[in-house]
Amino acid sequence: MDSLKIEPTEYSPTVDFNVSTGRFVISGESRPENCGKFYAPIVTWLGKFQEEVAEKKVSANTPLNFIFKFDYFNSTSAKFIMNLLQLIKKIEAAKTNNLKIEWHYDEMDEDMMDAGKEFCEAAELNFEFISY
Repeated sequence: MDSLKIEPTEYSPTVDFNVSTGRFVISGESRPENCGKFYAPIVTWLGKFQEEVAEKKVSANTPLNFIFKFDYFNSTSAKFIMNLLQLIKKIEAAKTNNLKIEWHYDEMDEDMMDAGKEFCEAAELNFEFISY
């Protein structure tokens, strides 16, 4: 499976899902004019990756690290972020070990930390919270 790379814009985040390193990063601002259009290929890609994990095409020993490092996201983006987390939950269910989720936030941005905690609870996933 090919990696997914989307360059950032003023309104959309960097997406770097690297299959060979097992490092999946979304970073920056997420307030695209059309969230559905922006997130559709990401959701599709992650869905296909989840299928590969379920079919054991990805080794259970391969470490997977999902990194969320948003400076800002709007409420429409939040819905798509939750969709991504639901797919990650399916990956976690199929892959019994070596899956980590990091939620990075500016130490001065309590709202972003709280948003991460809400996602963590809603998705029923374990996050590692990292301030910078």
